[in-house]
Amino acid sequence: MFVLGITGGIGSGKSTVASICRAAGLTVIDADQIAREVTEKPGETTRYIEEIFGSEIIREDGALDRQRMSNLVFDDKRFLDKLSSIIHEKVIDIMEERLCEAEKKKIKAVVLDVPIPVKRGFIDLCDQIWTVFADPEIRKNRLLKRGMSEHDIERRMRVQMSPEEYRKIAQHEITNNGTFQELEHQVQSLLKQELGMRGIPIPGLPQ
Repeated sequence: MFVLGITGGIGSGKSTVASICRAAGLTVIDADQIAREVTEKPGETTRYIEEIFGSEIIREDGALDRQRMSNLVFDDKRFLDKLSSIIHEKVIDIMEERLCEAEKKKIKAVVLDVPIPVKRGFIDLCDQIWTVFADPEIRKNRLLKRGMSEHDIERRMRVQMSPEEYRKIAQHEITNNGTFQELEHQVQSLLKQELGMRGIPIPGLPQ
């Protein structure tokens, strides 16, 4: 089974690239979605977060208060690193389980959509990594259109990996400064190139 990792900074278009892969018929495992699943209801993860950060960041229904948590961690990288280690451990366990399920089903290719490319559970699992890049102002404008404030955008971008760090782990770089159609063409071309040479069919792509 070929495991393709997609990563990139906030606003780069990483999830859009993953969605193009999904539209091509590939199985996509979304780390952000798993993180939401393990924090949107009471459980082992939310209990541990409460022990570390206090009850004020847990809602009455037992779910993580994402806004309060964001306000806390994006002002202090130490808190962000601690939160990430708690959530990522659970997310990685679930991702590995889903990869095992995919292999049992004899799925030929799986895409991992991961914002923070940790070594264990992403880099060590991927056969190839594609990093998505976009100019900072373009990223900022996209995030503003999503409703994020300039303050939040700056905080989040400041604590993420640098372009150089993302570039070091990439076998392919995707530039997403243009239209969706331009991005789609890049991704589809890479899929045909990399999966095609491995004899992996891509049912959702035009021949």
